[in-house]
Amino acid sequence: MILVTGATGNAGGALVRTLAGTGTPVRALVRRPVEHLAGQPAGGPVEQALGDLNDPASVAGALEGVRGVFLLAGYARMDETLAALARAGVEHVVLLSASAAEAADVSNPVSAYHVESERLVRESGVPWTILRPRTFMSNTLRWADQLKAGDVVRDSFPDVAVATVDPLDIAAVAAAALTEKGHDGQVYGLTGPEPLRPADRLRVLGAALGRELRFEGLSDEEARARMVAEGMPEPYVEAFMGFFARGELDESEVLPTVERVTGRPPRTFEQWAAANASRF
Repeated sequence: MILVTGATGNAGGALVRTLAGTGTPVRALVRRPVEHLAGQPAGGPVEQALGDLNDPASVAGALEGVRGVFLLAGYARMDETLAALARAGVEHVVLLSASAAEAADVSNPVSAYHVESERLVRESGVPWTILRPRTFMSNTLRWADQLKAGDVVRDSFPDVAVATVDPLDIAAVAAAALTEKGHDGQVYGLTGPEPLRPADRLRVLGAALGRELRFEGLSDEEARARMVAEGMPEPYVEAFMGFFARGELDESEVLPTVERVTGRPPRTFEQWAAANASRF
């Protein structure tokens, strides 16, 4: 049995579908019951366990019969959660970290919580694999409201190219680490097959939608104001400005990890756009 935390999110949901599709028993940790949990129709029943990553006791209550755990970074009392995994005899934990853990400035709060989560996993006594994906292709869904209103997308950091990664590829690597041998102690940086700027992604998405779309880049000042207006805490705003406006984090490099682990090339943004066009 594999316990998947974040099972209603992009990466966790993709992992539930991936594991269920291969017949691997899956238990999804959810805060409240989900009527149509991803993976159930195609992959057979997926168990649900009620719990919250900020409550280690609730996670401990979901561990009976579990041999592997997909764990999200950055939650409270993570040391207690990992101790519960160790007591339950969990054989492997896969941590969803991020490329932010590679940034040099750990005073940056986003980098700091990923670095700390990785440290706790390494010291937990449970065999581990750490995943450091670059920006998710699914982050493009934040354009949906703009595209429902018209053909122009305005977004931040127009000159920053990122080798965005499909959550299905994150799930494929996580599934391999949880069900195959040879992944203990590995840190996997995960990317898609090419670096794309926002305008490049919009062009590809427009082709999938059959629409002529136009991208307008926000200035750094406008980007900062938008993040604040959307309720992002100021330290996190500064973190993302550091990453992408001041160039403190480079997500443009294409890494071979997905193909090396899964035996197939990473999915392209064209594939992601075609599969998700209906969501726009």
